[in-house]
Amino acid sequence: MKATDVRAMSADQLNDELAKLKKEQFNLRFQKATGQLEKAARVKEVRKDIARIKTIAAQKAAEAKA
Repeated sequence: MKATDVRAMSADQLNDELAKLKKEQFNLRFQKATGQLEKAARVKEVRKDIARIKTIAAQKAAEAKA
């Protein structure tokens, strides 16, 4: 997911995407623990996407207050 795509989303869309990614992260952790994880790189991608969404959401919230 690119930052430009995330910036184009509304606050509700960001929250929905964040919830989806957190659920995926949870499932990936379970797959890793049980030895069923096929794409280990996906864990890192999801973690970075979560951070990207949180950062942009915070920026948008700060802009709304200003």
